[in-house]
Amino acid sequence: MRAASTASLVLAATTVLACTGDDAREGAPVVTRDTVGDTLVVRTESGSLWGAARDLAPTASIGVLEGDDAYMFGSVSSIGVTADGRILVLDNQVPILRMFGPDGAHIRDVGSAGEGPGEYESPDGGMSVLPDGRIAVRDPGTGKIVVFDSQGDHLDDWRLPYGGGFSTSEGFYVDSESLLTMTITNLGAPVTEWVRGYIRFSHDGTVRDTLFAPGWDFEEWRVSGQSENSSSSTGVPFAPDTNVYYSPLGYFVGGLSTDYRIELFKPDGILRIERAWDPVPVNSEEASARRRSIEESFRERFQGWSWNGPDIPDTKPPYSGLFVAEDGRIWVVVATPSEEFMSLAEAAEEERATGRAPNRFRAPVAFDVFEPDGRYLGRVNAPTGFSLSPRPVFRGETVWAVTRDEFDVPRVTRFELVPND
Repeated sequence: MRAASTASLVLAATTVLACTGDDAREGAPVVTRDTVGDTLVVRTESGSLWGAARDLAPTASIGVLEGDDAYMFGSVSSIGVTADGRILVLDNQVPILRMFGPDGAHIRDVGSAGEGPGEYESPDGGMSVLPDGRIAVRDPGTGKIVVFDSQGDHLDDWRLPYGGGFSTSEGFYVDSESLLTMTITNLGAPVTEWVRGYIRFSHDGTVRDTLFAPGWDFEEWRVSGQSENSSSSTGVPFAPDTNVYYSPLGYFVGGLSTDYRIELFKPDGILRIERAWDPVPVNSEEASARRRSIEESFRERFQGWSWNGPDIPDTKPPYSGLFVAEDGRIWVVVATPSEEFMSLAEAAEEERATGRAPNRFRAPVAFDVFEPDGRYLGRVNAPTGFSLSPRPVFRGETVWAVTRDEFDVPRVTRFELVPND
């Protein structure tokens, strides 16, 4: 499955839509709809259905710096939320899967460390709640997916094809009929030749097939180093990239961020979401710091190494990631201007302590939210400390995510959408 080249498509129809009557208001969306071959293009030129932006306001959190072990998190690799609001936190530093009530009170630990039934040796980022309430945990260490009932009691183990040993931070994808887990289908090949696919399990644990995400004709912006014994590569900061997600509605959603364009590969055809956008400049000081960090790292491993990839661009891509909520809404991580959060004096002190110059800049997290039919709802701003990894849980007007405070303490925080004041 892949996106068709826009150069070969013929415009069939164009419609310009705007809110009128009771919905007419300042800032109401102006939208064009084009039929291009088998693709419906929905482009928001201006405005949004919500009007003003919204903020994510914290309403509850779980996690402490010191205290009961059940509330002290080390390395949270995945979070999940049941239909009745219980919160699941997989901490792979222990490792343990903890279940909390909607009020944040610890209910129980689900499973335990080990290799036997109901146990996991080295779980990674794969943990999800199935539509019927069962809980699935991926354990590459033993090559299985461990399945628990909605109360946390062990039910079954599903064997992973291609064996265990391949660990990934990418979580499960779940729809009404199946569970998808990312894999490399040719692990014996060189890293640069790996083929990424998604093993699709039916909800009874049988393997249906392996799906492959859509692709775009694009060469990644990378720098690389090689010696007699090792090789390494990394992406160029602020370069465009491909982003793919599997929707709970049963299809891939993705795009190439050279432009503001997201494609939904629905069974009945492609829906392309577009939005007018103003490029966000890359801060020159941040670009220099990011480049210097990469150069120092590569020169430590590869003698005489010099930059061998494209230059860091002057503007950021329109978006850097996307998520699809349980209801099919698309949450697009949009570019925002970077802000200085560390003074030169603080940076110098950290460099003396660590031997490396830190990046003194960070970009606030913000989302554009779209309905699965392409309508633009509006902008959502996240607070400082909001983390995009592990994957947040999006459900209607509520979001759960890992956050970190000024002491770098990880917490699982519940947010509600509120008007931006």
